[in-house]
Amino acid sequence: MTHVSLFIGGIRPLPESGRPTGMYKQPAVGPLELGPDGFIGDQQADRRVHGGPEKAVHLYPARHYARLAERFPEAAPLLIIGSLGENLSTAELDESDVRIGDIWRLGSAELQVCQPRNPCWKIDERFASDGMAAFIAEQRLTGWYWRVVKPGRVVPGDPLALCHAADTFTLAEAMLCWQAHRPVLAELEKLAASPGIAQNWQQKISARLEWLRKNPEKPLPTPAPFHVKPENP
Repeated sequence: MTHVSLFIGGIRPLPESGRPTGMYKQPAVGPLELGPDGFIGDQQADRRVHGGPEKAVHLYPARHYARLAERFPEAAPLLIIGSLGENLSTAELDESDVRIGDIWRLGSAELQVCQPRNPCWKIDERFASDGMAAFIAEQRLTGWYWRVVKPGRVVPGDPLALCHAADTFTLAEAMLCWQAHRPVLAELEKLAASPGIAQNWQQKISARLEWLRKNPEKPLPTPAPFHVKPENP
């Protein structure tokens, strides 16, 4: 059993650009309904890159905050659990403790690990710290997204419990494979075939595999590690 904290929130403007974000979340104080798109009452500002069935719930490991505070001391007072926009926080798990396709029970709901978070430029503005999103991506301190395989009701204090362990990559191993400059193609193929992997991530892996097969000698373009700030709102 893993102890978790629950967070939800609405849309607020960022402090500098005024662009909307759903990153400002608050601890849940009562029962929550969890549906296919996430917790009822939780909001995401840019649905192109956040939210939806394969990004329904975000867990961020609480232990990563110490690494971020050490690297970005100017932001340390703000780096508390919930501040990166996560729905779930725990000190007991990180990316080495879960596998793509794992199914966990939370309350009466069931969640499946399906992809890492791709950090967003809004993190830099939220904490007034240039480079924080890139650091999170490069150091693989991303946390992960779950899809909801069984909707249900979640109450603060409900534990997170593993109910089906997948026989595939841990999330940490998967990210190392994905980010490798010249990954072993058989390993990348295995990652793409992982049961439960998010479709959009699987498509990116498959496209990279195809490029690698066709261009074995060319310099390899690296995957985009985080969402950069768009030119226009």
